[in-house]
Amino acid sequence: MAVSRQGLNRALHSSSCPTWKRTQSEARGRLKSEYDAVVIGAGHNGLVAAAYLQRFGVNTAVFERRHVIGGAAVTEEIIPGFKFSRASYLLSLLRPQIYTDLELKKHGLRLHFRNPYSFTPMLEEGTLSKAPRSLLLGTDMAGNQKQISQFSQKDAQAFPRYEEFMKRLVLAIDPLLDAIPVDTAAFQHGSLLQRLRALSTLRPLLKAGRTLGAQLPQYYQVLTAPISKVLDLWFESEPLKATLATDAVIGAMTSPHTPGSGYVLLHHVMGSLEGMQGAWGYVQGGMGALSDAIASSATAHGASIFTEKTVAKVQVNSEGHVQGVVLQDGQEVRSRVVLSCASPQITFLELTPQEWLPKAFVKRISQLDTQSPVTKINVAVDRLPNFRAAPNVPRDQIQPHHQCSIHLNCEDTLLLHQAFEDAKGGLPSQRPMIELCIPSSLDPTLAPPGCHVISLFTQYTPYTLAGGKTWDEQEKNTYADKVFDCIEAYAPGFKSSVLARDILIPPDLERIFGLPGGPCLHRTYFMVPCLWTSSTLPVQCPNTLATDALSRACTSVEVGPTLEEASWEQLDGMRPTQSFGTSRACDAGPALTLGEKFALHC
Repeated sequence: MAVSRQGLNRALHSSSCPTWKRTQSEARGRLKSEYDAVVIGAGHNGLVAAAYLQRFGVNTAVFERRHVIGGAAVTEEIIPGFKFSRASYLLSLLRPQIYTDLELKKHGLRLHFRNPYSFTPMLEEGTLSKAPRSLLLGTDMAGNQKQISQFSQKDAQAFPRYEEFMKRLVLAIDPLLDAIPVDTAAFQHGSLLQRLRALSTLRPLLKAGRTLGAQLPQYYQVLTAPISKVLDLWFESEPLKATLATDAVIGAMTSPHTPGSGYVLLHHVMGSLEGMQGAWGYVQGGMGALSDAIASSATAHGASIFTEKTVAKVQVNSEGHVQGVVLQDGQEVRSRVVLSCASPQITFLELTPQEWLPKAFVKRISQLDTQSPVTKINVAVDRLPNFRAAPNVPRDQIQPHHQCSIHLNCEDTLLLHQAFEDAKGGLPSQRPMIELCIPSSLDPTLAPPGCHVISLFTQYTPYTLAGGKTWDEQEKNTYADKVFDCIEAYAPGFKSSVLARDILIPPDLERIFGLPGGPCLHRTYFMVPCLWTSSTLPVQCPNTLATDALSRACTSVEVGPTLEEASWEQLDGMRPTQSFGTSRACDAGPALTLGEKFALHC
């Protein structure tokens, strides 16, 4: 079916100016020479930080390199009439406090919940009277058990116990995302008074331990063992194990047999939306609508957001105190606080004057390996995929499985491991792991009538190919063709439905979104050292902060003199781990660290 000219025109002219742009325009938002705070990068974490700062009366400006805000949480009409969540594509782990504090629903955030949420079709021969099997999982436990029983009655009985086991782990870990990190430096080097004060940071950990109780060793294994080992203790059927294992490896250069992959799974079962535990959903209008809602909240309180304004350097005075930024066009903007939402490499190796950073710290940042195995492919199609395991009846009518995360080449954990092994040798996977999502199945505003947008999150594709070869257009298209061939095997006719495609290999994700190595989920940043310099001596920061998904740890660069204004004193009451996430959806990670740290990396 061709896209009609009328449908395209309707889609092309339906987009309106985001609320935050209208608000700023009405306020005659012009760039000033001085602000209380400057945020580098209008990624979702930078926008959250700006919104909170402005709510406390701190005059804040955000500078974004690209023409669009949101970092990797963007909606872009890269194919006329089709609006894509070009990088991140699902939402979860949006901290409830941020959702409430910033009044995101008031500022236009609308969500589409998915139930069922997971669909794994089998690549097996059917019969005239029976289609190939598939595994469809949702919120109905009885329905899940019926689906699983196709492969194992034993697993069907075990699945409710597994879900309860994981829910208890989430119950213990989730509060830690909003807790003040344990002040390990105070325990090691602080005065008696500092050590006593630091004891309070242990309470959330102790509470988590009590929640887990006698099963603590089993839960420890979930966080440290290969996910294949964890799932083998619970289940015997490969389709179920492989489906669950995808959440333990997605976005990471790991195999189901890699120790620690169970920790990644935890982040995905820990998701929640509007109080619904484990929910992952689509944002109405694409992921950029989330960023627009946060920006709207920020500008409604007076924050200024500037696009196509690249920060070239963080300014530091002769005493080692940050005093603002220099833009690429040479304009200087003074501020008492600078927060960076850029990557650790860009923040500390390119923007920050090296003479103010200890050599050991610079060396550690330069050695960060953040290379991603993910290639994101955005596809415009003129009809829904028609899966052999769940044929479209009647034709082109949206079925429950179309709203799911659709797992292809995921019938067996061995397939996932082999795909990883290919990439470890420098070659794109012969049978890539594919997560296929069709957000337009729930949000028709994303595509012309009868058409759809499809998100393909695929792996494994090494950043650098074997023999030191670099990716070129031919290599990119060869890989995309391989992915499309795989989809065709599950859904005949898929390739003929394709109108256009946008292929983003790891170097593309690096170039477009400023993600060194292209790490959509940032898992390789997990323990970045947080360093700060006081007005007297450089000391090690008491907190080593985590970053995951599109959420970045806030690590400070400089500590300036304590600010005396009342509006700044209010900031001390804020918890240092205000956080939320987005990509693939969003995993958790601290988004704002305040107190006496006045130049931060978000």
